[in-house]
Amino acid sequence: MPRLVETVARLIVLLLCLAASRAAWAAPEAALFRLFLRDGGTVVSYGEYVRLDDSVVFSLPVGGTADKPRLQVTSLPTALIDWPRTERYAASARYQRYAGTRGEEDYERLTAQVAAALGGIAQHTDPREALALAERARQIAADWPRTHHGYRADDILEIVGVLDRAISSLRATTGGGSGAFDLAFVALGSTPPLEPVLGMPGLHEQLDQIFRLAALTPSSSEKMALLEAALARVTEVGPELPGQDAAIFRRAAEGLLREEREADRRYGELARRLAGRALRAASEARASDVQDLIAQVPHEDEKLGRRRPQVIEALTASLRGRLSDARMMRLRRDQWALRLPIFHEYQRLVGSSLELLVDAIPALDAIRSLEGPHPERLVGLRAQLAGGAEYLERVDTPPYLRDVHERLIGAWRFAESAASGRFEAVSEIDPAAAWQASSSAAGALMMISRVQQELRAIMEPPTLQ
Repeated sequence: MPRLVETVARLIVLLLCLAASRAAWAAPEAALFRLFLRDGGTVVSYGEYVRLDDSVVFSLPVGGTADKPRLQVTSLPTALIDWPRTERYAASARYQRYAGTRGEEDYERLTAQVAAALGGIAQHTDPREALALAERARQIAADWPRTHHGYRADDILEIVGVLDRAISSLRATTGGGSGAFDLAFVALGSTPPLEPVLGMPGLHEQLDQIFRLAALTPSSSEKMALLEAALARVTEVGPELPGQDAAIFRRAAEGLLREEREADRRYGELARRLAGRALRAASEARASDVQDLIAQVPHEDEKLGRRRPQVIEALTASLRGRLSDARMMRLRRDQWALRLPIFHEYQRLVGSSLELLVDAIPALDAIRSLEGPHPERLVGLRAQLAGGAEYLERVDTPPYLRDVHERLIGAWRFAESAASGRFEAVSEIDPAAAWQASSSAAGALMMISRVQQELRAIMEPPTLQ
């Protein structure tokens, strides 16, 4: 394997030479990116920007110092961004940032790893094992530029070329031939086109960018936050601005803030007015009135200058919800009207029974508190309640009244048990029976109250919850 040893030696020398050279990039003070707008303007992103659906979110420097900037998180529609230009600049900025910080250290680790593999190749007496080592080293080197911003891609290409020749020699030695081999030779990563990395924007550029973004962002809260940041920045550095610039910037920020606050007030008033009218219409099952309000929203938005799309979107969604409420309310009210005669008939059938239970409430309360009632009242109550549950069980009720009717029967049985239990306790001087009667009376009182509430609700037309 003399030719292979010579190839490996040449490659080790190449690695030493490449490692001795140093990239000439100076690390920028911070990871600054630029978003290039379709209208020709640019804005600074301090650190990486993030694309989320149809918007891009980033941190804009709005003051402070170069090493400790004050940042304002804001967003822009992605449609406003020149993405090819922005991404080329970002790739260049990432490359130069990496080259000026960790690039050379990572590259030295790579060359040491490859050199160690080459040393193993030279020492192996088994060509097949040497070939496997060479192929792994080749794969590591080929993958490296793609995961390291294309750093020193030309040097990596030279290393891979020498490894390819070593692999060809080894394949020839092992009988695999020296032609095209079956490694997955995908394209190597390359150094991006380099552009000058712009530093932290100056005072005028910062203010210009803040005002530009305030005009472009669709979010009213972000717009106002940016304008307040501009006003704070002018107040902070007013003496540093030449001539009347500070007064001009201040007037512009204050004027725009007044406009935005007035727009907030008007849109808030519009939302409250239409939402209130929609609630009243839905409560009265007037679906057509709610539809008219929905149709009115675009015209009202037009009159206010179409300045709060998020408010209009939320308002429209709220009104559509009220439209569903109004339609549901119409169904519920029509159902109630159909059932009203049945409700009246049910009330006629059970009215006297319910009145008897209501009249018994003071006596039941006395049983619950272990304080009575008077024996004559107890005897009369016991006689009045006897057999009443059986009568109620014979009353035929539709499914939608079954639950309340079962509770009415339950209330009656609790009351009957309370009266009988109290009578037994008095007759036998039995405290345990008195406590059992007290528990039954408490259950009766609770269920009577609930039945009264449910029957009142049944007789009243439905209301919007």
